[in-house]
Amino acid sequence: MGLASAGAAALIAGPVLADVDAFDAWPAWANTEPRRVAFHNLHTGEALDAVYWENGAYVPDALAAVNYHLRDYRSGDVYPISPGLLDVLGNLARRVDTRGPFQVISGYRSAATNAMLRAQSDGVARSSLHMRGLAIDIRLADTDLDRLHRAALGLAAGGVGYYPTSDFVHVDVGRVRRWGG
Repeated sequence: MGLASAGAAALIAGPVLADVDAFDAWPAWANTEPRRVAFHNLHTGEALDAVYWENGAYVPDALAAVNYHLRDYRSGDVYPISPGLLDVLGNLARRVDTRGPFQVISGYRSAATNAMLRAQSDGVARSSLHMRGLAIDIRLADTDLDRLHRAALGLAAGGVGYYPTSDFVHVDVGRVRRWGG
């Protein structure tokens, strides 16, 4: 499936959840600047660097590309990723002053994938926000994991899980909470 058709499929998959507002902690000056996010999906090897917000609005083609990039790599299912999650990641990247892309361990997860992972680990939530496009597991090549974790906690923008043994930080746009480390 090409990126254009994958993007169309992502848009058809469903609307971004209306009950989760975009995280709007950008300084006033940044509301006129484009917002960019960069990813390297460790499972697919794919890279994405996209301006997802500009001229006062989210960019539909960029959101579709993000949806495809963060798809469930096991099933190929594409689902809308919350633009608020992208805003959190943008703020996190600024906070740690990263030069590289977020390395993606897990973005969207289908119900079947989540059930399979849950059967293998106690650390997978039954109603994981990954299944709603509201969570991502990440690390940065140029940022110490503990620093990334502390920076995510400092945003107070949702849930933050710390998994130093598995070398990733979970970030979501659910209620503010923390676990691990």
